[in-house]
Amino acid sequence: METKPLNQILAPSSVVVSPNDIEVGGRYARTIFVTTYPRYLNTGWISPIINIDRELDIAFFIHPENSAEILKKLRDQLGKLEAEAMETQAAGKVRDPMLETGIGDIERLRDSLQQGTEKMFQVGVYVTLYGPTSLALNEAETAIRSILESQLVYTKPATFRMKEGYTSAIPLGLDQLAIQSSLNTEALSSMFPFVSYDLTHDKGLLYGVNLHNNSLVLFDRFALENANTVILGKSGGGKSYTVKLEILRSMMFGTQVFVIDPENEYKYLADMVGGTPVRISISSDDHINPFDLPKPRPDETTADVLRSHIVDLSGFFKLLLGAVTPQEDAILDEAIRQTYASRDITPDSDLTKIIPPLMTDFQSVLSGMAGTESLLIRIKKYTEGSFSGFLNNPTNVKLNNQLVVFSIRDMEDELKPAAMYLVLNFIWTQIRTELRQRLLVVDEAWLIMRFDAGGSFLFNISKRARKYYLGLTAISQDIPDFMNSQYGKPIITNSSLQILLKQSPASIDLVKDTFHLTDAEKFFLLEAQVGHGLFFAGTSHIAIRIVASYAEDQIITSDPRQLLEIEAAKRELEG
Repeated sequence: METKPLNQILAPSSVVVSPNDIEVGGRYARTIFVTTYPRYLNTGWISPIINIDRELDIAFFIHPENSAEILKKLRDQLGKLEAEAMETQAAGKVRDPMLETGIGDIERLRDSLQQGTEKMFQVGVYVTLYGPTSLALNEAETAIRSILESQLVYTKPATFRMKEGYTSAIPLGLDQLAIQSSLNTEALSSMFPFVSYDLTHDKGLLYGVNLHNNSLVLFDRFALENANTVILGKSGGGKSYTVKLEILRSMMFGTQVFVIDPENEYKYLADMVGGTPVRISISSDDHINPFDLPKPRPDETTADVLRSHIVDLSGFFKLLLGAVTPQEDAILDEAIRQTYASRDITPDSDLTKIIPPLMTDFQSVLSGMAGTESLLIRIKKYTEGSFSGFLNNPTNVKLNNQLVVFSIRDMEDELKPAAMYLVLNFIWTQIRTELRQRLLVVDEAWLIMRFDAGGSFLFNISKRARKYYLGLTAISQDIPDFMNSQYGKPIITNSSLQILLKQSPASIDLVKDTFHLTDAEKFFLLEAQVGHGLFFAGTSHIAIRIVASYAEDQIITSDPRQLLEIEAAKRELEG
């Protein structure tokens, strides 16, 4: 069998060179080079380019120069400038500040070179952009040039030399463009490329370690425009571990936390920190009455509270009863109003002295209205049938603990979306009543977002959370269901923090398009270890490793094997 040479195996299918770009194997590339620098370069001035959300390569070519030859050139240049200054002074002309500045700069540089504290280099900086089309390269070039020109660093495209520019960017160490500028050591050090956005605040929680530079990621989500967070990742990627670690550390600062837990993953944490676990199922002794009303805030009236809650209840019944016609929708709205009126609850009532109605009261009102036969058949399952224990009881759940976990694992699958909506609404009424720093964690948010009513309610909370000092955390492992909801992307864009952990091949393209990831970031998420991912905060993002102490790990772990080992160790100590 004939073996092909390595260069034929690695060679692209085609190469098309044009004046403004080069097409290699169907991908377009364009090289621009730095032509002009300002008098002073700030440290890390190239960092925005390194961290920009574009696919690019940056090549630095640094050629040391002979200090003795540079000193001769500087001496000659200094003589010319001093002669020009003397001529200007003899002619009685106004002094030239630029001339004096140049003389001073040359003298300082000569001193530094003579003392050996500085050296001179010929430096070429080339940026090669990649994109699917030439138009995409135009957009990327405009973005990069704007960033650099804001710092008085000017660039030009390598027109008619794109082949040399492309070759200079790939890791062959060949400076075929040979477009260089003279820079001293101090200016060159400002280009140090191994930098990244530093997400360390003066206060906040420790989320993990920045994988770019091993700095700590300290962040206060409540210091942003909103405190909402979205966490996406495949099962086993570390989503719950990350959230439980944040919950544990947030509680140290007095934050109250509510959790909607579909898989009973947070019960162990609640038991360990003295939290309140609430079991929501048809056989549970914990009950929530959907007709409960919150107390009005000082800036609200009873009419405002009643109107808002009736709208939320309508969404709940749409989840509970399935598809409703426009006529039935109008009937539901009127029936809810009459149900409250049956207990003398009106826009003028004092909500601190009322007894909320129950589902049986709602059924009685429906039975007295025309066109409600279908609704009555469906509602009886929750008042007289097997599901009556779920909804038809007064509320006995208290929200006065620092951590309250609502487990819906034992709820029938068909009722889980309605149960999540009910718990969310119950928590929301408490949040609106008393202002306090809180977190609301909704695990497996895709369950409720499969339905328009549930997605709309969750999105409404995300928009209004900031007003009530609340941070919403939405978690999902079923990313297509989350993103395909009409409220998925709005919830993401309305969240100041996003954390992407290990992704599955089936959903990675959707994630890449949504978050505008580069190919390198895409493959990083596909191959990420447990607890590794991308941390987005505002306009910047970094690679992060979630880190917990040994004591924290023992409390928040979800690994079944580790949990069994902990239980075995406890039994051994007790024995």
